[in-house]
Amino acid sequence: MDSSSDSQRRKRCAACYREFNKKEHLVEHMRTSLHSAHDPRCGVCGKHCRSLDALRDHLTGALPKPECAAAFASRGCPLCLHVVLPPTAAAHSCPAAAPPLGGVLALGCKMVGAGSDGSLDVCARVCVVDEQERVVLDTFVKPHIPVTHYRYDTTGIRPEHLRDAMMPKQAARRVQELLLNGEAAWKARSSRGRARILVGHGLDHDLESLGMDYPEYLKRDTARYPALMKTSNSRLSNSLKYLTLAYLGYHIQLAGRHHHPYDDCVAALRLYRRMRGARPHTCRDAGVGPHAPPPTPAEAFPAWRQRELERMSPEELLQLSTSDYYCWCLDASATD
Repeated sequence: MDSSSDSQRRKRCAACYREFNKKEHLVEHMRTSLHSAHDPRCGVCGKHCRSLDALRDHLTGALPKPECAAAFASRGCPLCLHVVLPPTAAAHSCPAAAPPLGGVLALGCKMVGAGSDGSLDVCARVCVVDEQERVVLDTFVKPHIPVTHYRYDTTGIRPEHLRDAMMPKQAARRVQELLLNGEAAWKARSSRGRARILVGHGLDHDLESLGMDYPEYLKRDTARYPALMKTSNSRLSNSLKYLTLAYLGYHIQLAGRHHHPYDDCVAALRLYRRMRGARPHTCRDAGVGPHAPPPTPAEAFPAWRQRELERMSPEELLQLSTSDYYCWCLDASATD
C-alpha cells in the first residue's frame, strides 16, 4: 500500500497537484504548464494558481477545497488572499505594498470620441504620476481631428478645455522626456540606464493615442500581467475598476462622477507595488535582467533529457520549471 502511494505521489504535479497515470505525462505537463515560484499560491495547501482570480476561486469559489476554505474564512485576507498565522493575524494590515523604488512613473490618458459616431478614441487629457503619487504632468490635449463626442459624463471635458491645449506631439514629447529621464531613446531600447519604468492599465492603447512607443521590457501593464488576468481565460483582462476593488479595497470610476486620469494612475501604481512586493516567494531567477527572455520549455525540459526527467521527483521537476512572463518582484532585485 505504501509503495503504491509513493508511486502515485511521484506522478503528481508538485505545483497544481494534478495526478497522471504515467511519469512521461507529468513531464509533458511540466513542459506546458509553466509553473514557477512566481505563481500565486494557496497559503494552506501550497497549490500554485495561474492568477489571483484562480486563487480566489480555490479559496472561496463554488467548489473550494474544504480545509483551505475553512482556514481562509477564519484567517484569510480578502485583499491579498494571504492566510495569516494566528500569532500575527491581529497585526495583519492590508493593502500592503513594496516600498518605492524610484525611477517609476504611471501614465493615464482620458479619451474623447471622434468619427461620425463618436466611437473613435482620441486622447484629450494626459496625467503622469510618480511612485510617491505626486502629479508630474497633467494637461489637456487637443486632438488632430474634430471631437464629435466629449463623453462629458465620465471625462468632465468640455470644448473650452481643449481650445488652447497642447497638441498630441507636444504631449508625447513631454511624456517621453519624463520617461527617458535624460537617457538616449536608442540606448533605452536595450539597456535601461536612467530610463524609468512605465506603469499603467492598457498602456499600448494610451501610448498609441499619443503616437509614441516605449520599450516593452520597461512597461508594467496591469491589464496584461498574468497574475491579474481573468480566471476563465488568461488572455482576458480584468478592468482597472474591478482590480482596484478586489485587491486594493476601494472604488474608482464611480457612476455619475467624472473620472480623473490621476485616479487611474494611482490605482495602477498601487497594484504594481502590490504585485512587486506583497506576495513573497523565492526568486531563483533574481539575476535575470528585466529585458532577458525567460527560458523556453524546450530549454527547461529538452527532449534529449526525457529519460533523466522521468527519473526526477515532482519537486525536482518543479525546480526546473520557469514562468513565461517577467515577474514584477524582480524589479526590486534588479536595483539591489
